[in-house]
Amino acid sequence: MVKGSMLRDALISGAVVIGNKKREVDELNVYPVPDGDTGTNMSMTMGNALKELRLLDASAPVHQVAEVAASALLRGARGNSGVILSLIFRGFAKALAGKKTATCADLAKALELGSEAAYKAVMKPAEGTILTVVRLASVKAAEIAAEEDVAVFWEQVCLEAEKTLEKTPEMLPVLKKAGVVDAGGKGLVVIFRAMLEVFKGGKVQEAVSEQREAAVVGSAAGNADDEEITFTYCTEFLVQKKEDCKDSLALRAYLETIGDCVVVVDDNDIIKVHVHTDNPGKALEEGLLFGMLTNLKIENMRIQHENRVRETKLMQSGGEFTPAAPSKKFGFVAVGAGKGVEDMFKDLGADSIVRGGQTMNPSTDDILRAILATPAEIVFVLPNNKNIILAAEQASKLVTDRQVCVMQTRFIPQGIAAMLSFDPDADFNQNRVAMAKAIERVQTGQVTFAARDSDYEGRSIKKGEILALENGRLAFSSNDVTKAAYKLTRKLMKNGAEFITLIYGADVTEESALNTEKLFRAKLGDKVEINLINGGQPVYYYIISVE
Repeated sequence: MVKGSMLRDALISGAVVIGNKKREVDELNVYPVPDGDTGTNMSMTMGNALKELRLLDASAPVHQVAEVAASALLRGARGNSGVILSLIFRGFAKALAGKKTATCADLAKALELGSEAAYKAVMKPAEGTILTVVRLASVKAAEIAAEEDVAVFWEQVCLEAEKTLEKTPEMLPVLKKAGVVDAGGKGLVVIFRAMLEVFKGGKVQEAVSEQREAAVVGSAAGNADDEEITFTYCTEFLVQKKEDCKDSLALRAYLETIGDCVVVVDDNDIIKVHVHTDNPGKALEEGLLFGMLTNLKIENMRIQHENRVRETKLMQSGGEFTPAAPSKKFGFVAVGAGKGVEDMFKDLGADSIVRGGQTMNPSTDDILRAILATPAEIVFVLPNNKNIILAAEQASKLVTDRQVCVMQTRFIPQGIAAMLSFDPDADFNQNRVAMAKAIERVQTGQVTFAARDSDYEGRSIKKGEILALENGRLAFSSNDVTKAAYKLTRKLMKNGAEFITLIYGADVTEESALNTEKLFRAKLGDKVEINLINGGQPVYYYIISVE
């Protein structure tokens, strides 16, 4: 028999251990682009349940533990892997409803229901993923449901999950080429194994100090201790190099003596500098030895932290959040990262912006709150990232006081195109169809860098290479950002084009962006209209829209 306290401790241990091992799971991501990392997403999803589980009394029945965990996981779910994980444990809440204790047969049913819910949520479920791992684990659980010893039962479940995980490369060629197992499946095995140790009578695992951010509720920094912030000031600036400028390695060496998180990027005539330090003045003085300083930004991270803590506590309490009463027919929620991108959507009429994107997927609760903050009877949600669509769809199911329509936007340009096609005088169906057509018409290019060495689709990719993505698929690699942007745009223009929009990111200087625009105008002449926008987005040097 599994008591509520045992299930509670097992889930807590699972959350802690996936937090400790999230980097290990992240490394299994085979796509070379800086993608929404699986281990991090699963860790933050599980972490969202930690506080609420720890507040439960030891006498809480299993149905209460399962329901509390399922609710917290769903609201905190990030990325596809996080949503799937939350749905797996939603199965526990359904199977254990009304029960004070749980048998092995109950846990077998929980896995069955969880697996079914996860498969239903994915539009085109692929085998060789976390879905396969949980499905075959649930099949094994059903076979041994008569077992009375939960430790013996769950160990067999874990062994089956591990056996299936080892077979995932045979099911997905991309995994076999990379020589890795599925990241989501690995994360699930890590969680299940941690639960097993508790079922065997072991203690709840403790977080490794450098991974304490796994025990997060609502924000990656929300519950962090002040002592984790070693240096106070986040300092950034650009150096316009003078003629006799020394090697930038000397600047990097000095900055490492006065702080940490040092980034020094030498880009022809400019040096981009980032450092966390208690002495920003010294960083600036040293920078002046190399040239003239521009784009200075100094932020007090301790104050930022305090503000985030307050915001997180407010979100956790839910005390001061009141949904906006619908006062108009239509409204929009858009997901995006970067001030320029956010401003673009606001200018187009978005009511609520959810910050997030490729490397920090917003949670289901983040999207839910944005929907409820939108004062409209009908709310269109633009995820603008394939890894956020599932979370948005789950959020929409939690809304009861207004109609929600999640548009299948996988890229920022698709979200922009959808909003541009919106007609306030048309009805819901007319707008939904018009926006869907606009999404299909736009061609999207992205220029980024390889986050890891990879053998992807027959290409040998080295960490740091410039990658060009054509509608989300790897088109080619390069060693020059500007040349990659132009070559990619030409590929996107193969079916003709009238408008090109270049959205440059946080790692591209204004000067470099203007030079890229000049190249485009020189090469393309008056054939197309070119629009340059400072998006400020992370990860992507350029996001390109061709229509």
